[in-house]
Amino acid sequence: QEQFVESGGGLVQPGGSLRLSCATSGFVFSANNMGWYRRPPGKEREGVAFISSGGGTTTYADAVKGRFTISRDNAKKTLYLQMNNLKSEDTAVYFCNRVGGTYWGQGTQVTVSS
Repeated sequence: QEQFVESGGGLVQPGGSLRLSCATSGFVFSANNMGWYRRPPGKEREGVAFISSGGGTTTYADAVKGRFTISRDNAKKTLYLQMNNLKSEDTAVYFCNRVGGTYWGQGTQVTVSS
């Protein structure tokens, strides 16, 4: 069964940075496009950033473009999200998944507050 273990979240002040990691298992990581998603308080889950299986193509939601960077290490089966210049509206539970996947991990909480 597919498994995703997200980590790296926490409490950070506006303008700060965090790096999220997602360790995966149960599927062929290197063959799948991957994404980071988030669920802000009281809202639906939304896509944040996506990366192709080989890492050569990335796309971002407009709200995070220029501030977040998605990357992957296929040898380690791990997905990353570097988040810079964080804003209060980035507060959410962050999840990773393969594009089209239906199993979800617990996510990691990111709170941006002064």
